[in-house]
Order: sequence, then structure tokens, then C-alpha cells
Amino acid sequence: MKAEIRKAAAEDLDLLLKWRMEVLREVFSIPKDQSIEDLEKENRQYYQKTLQTGEHIACFAFIDEQIVGCGGVCFYQEMPSPDNPTGTCAYFMNIYTRPLYRKRGVGEAIITWLMEQAMQRGASKLYLETSEAGEKLYQKMGFLPMQGMLKLPNRKIK
Repeated sequence: MKAEIRKAAAEDLDLLLKWRMEVLREVFSIPKDQSIEDLEKENRQYYQKTLQTGEHIACFAFIDEQIVGCGGVCFYQEMPSPDNPTGTCAYFMNIYTRPLYRKRGVGEAIITWLMEQAMQRGASKLYLETSEAGEKLYQKMGFLPMQGMLKLPNRKIK
């Protein structure tokens, strides 16, 4: 059974937030009884802005009219360089398949759809962060480890 990928619209905001919170709870091991109200508020504001401007595109994966997964891509500009001649970046995020539907091609369908969206916009730098569980799939689809990257942990601004 093949997953059908559909673009999410601004009218899907509540559904997008529900799925985003599900993803965050799983990825960051946030207990169900722990409030993430502030995080949800920030994500709502993010979606409200970026879905309107096109800086973010989100999608849902359906099997038999049931949502079984989701994904998104954030677009932004950086200075053009030899490894990114257009300067357009596509950062894939929130790629998730519910456990019952994993290993059935849902994740691959989501990523393929997001890659097509990025290429249509001329993005020449496509990247993502991955969990250990998703790494093999992304590598199978052509993603390579990014060398020379460092990350500054979250800090409070003084």
C-alpha cells in the first residue's frame, strides 16, 4: 500500500500543530504529562508566518485516507558559494511516520515529495538532522554526512 503525500495548507494549522507536538514528544522524549504549551505557541506563530510567506511547506502522508506521517521543509537564503550556487537552502524537518507504518515506504515518500518541492524552488543545498533510526533511509536516498559543521548549544542571551 503506497502512501499519498498531500501539501498542508494554512487551514490545517491545528492539525499541523498536533502532529508537530507528537513529533517533538517522541524525538525529545518529552513525557505526556509535561506541558509544552509555550513550545506549541511558538510553533503556531512559526507556522502562521512561514506558511503564508512560503518559507515553510508542510505535508501529510495518507494511507487509506488516514494520516500516518508528516514532514516539512524550511527555505532560506544564504550567500551563494561553490557548494550552493543559488544560495537557496532547504532544511528538511519534522519528518515522522507513526510506528505502526514504519518500514513501509512512508518516510521515503515524504522525503521524495519534499525534495521535489525544494528542487522546484531552485534549492541547491538540501539537508536535515537525523535520528539514528532515520539515518539509513536518508543515506539510501543520497544524503551524506555534513563535514565541518559545529553547533553551539542553546544559550540564554545576556
